[in-house]
Amino acid sequence: MGKATDPRHLRRKKIVQNLFAASLNSVHILAPEEKEIVASFNKLDPIIEKSAPEWPIDKLNHVDLAILRLAVYELTIDRVVPEKVIVDEAVELAKELGSESSPAFVNGVLGSILKGE
Repeated sequence: MGKATDPRHLRRKKIVQNLFAASLNSVHILAPEEKEIVASFNKLDPIIEKSAPEWPIDKLNHVDLAILRLAVYELTIDRVVPEKVIVDEAVELAKELGSESSPAFVNGVLGSILKGE
């Protein structure tokens, strides 16, 4: 999992990139799954905010937010992939696409969500 050539990882990476682009430009063309995630922001964002109360959604790094939205979507709405895989993939994406502190932040937020905090 998480290897640069794994098609599932590459698919998630593309989704995160498109969610990031969509957060900056509402005209961006999205695939059906990405449109579904965007349509779910009103369900996903409160979950993220609850698990990272010191970081309001509008203050989060856009890349970290895109990764968290995808992961929370997979954890709460899609529910096809095992939780451990979702968290591992999110952390890998944070390592690849985010800042130096992104992997720990993403892991912490997702850990809080899974613990129900």
